[in-house]
Amino acid sequence: MRVITGIAKGKRLKTLDGQDVRPTTERVKEAVFSIIQFEIEGRKFLDLFSGSGQMGIEALSRGAKNAVFVDCRREAVNVIKSNLENTGLSHNALVINNDSLAYISRQQSEKFDLAFLDPPYGTGLLQKALPLTALQMKKTGTIICERPINEEIPEKIHGFALDRNYRYGKIMISTYRYEDVTEE
Repeated sequence: MRVITGIAKGKRLKTLDGQDVRPTTERVKEAVFSIIQFEIEGRKFLDLFSGSGQMGIEALSRGAKNAVFVDCRREAVNVIKSNLENTGLSHNALVINNDSLAYISRQQSEKFDLAFLDPPYGTGLLQKALPLTALQMKKTGTIICERPINEEIPEKIHGFALDRNYRYGKIMISTYRYEDVTEE
């Protein structure tokens, strides 16, 4: 696993060990960043259910103003911090060791521009996190979800509408945008 492009291009990233670990594949990561490539520069990025932190690190490498990484596992937080140090991107990052739903339920002082949600599949966490995340987004923001193709998600959440679905084998990437923006 490596950073694809930007100021940390080519840097190798650590990942968690274990059977229940499922990092986003390079192909899917490239696709996600192709989708949002013109929305990253100077923006605030949320990497919810962070794991190794690779998505937020990629955003920082590509010019995001800052990134918030949230994961409930202490081991994941340690891997994220190590990856941020290795890439030299720690100064624009906030790493939070907390339950993702508990974190996103709190009112944030500053809304997010981009949010990436990739919870464990088949747990119902995505369906719980989506409406909470929508409340923490700027109206010009984009929510990106990674999910298995057979996992259902709502069409609309707090003013955000399902904009597009992109299929990559057994993985679906879905984007939500504020309704007024999608109707332009």
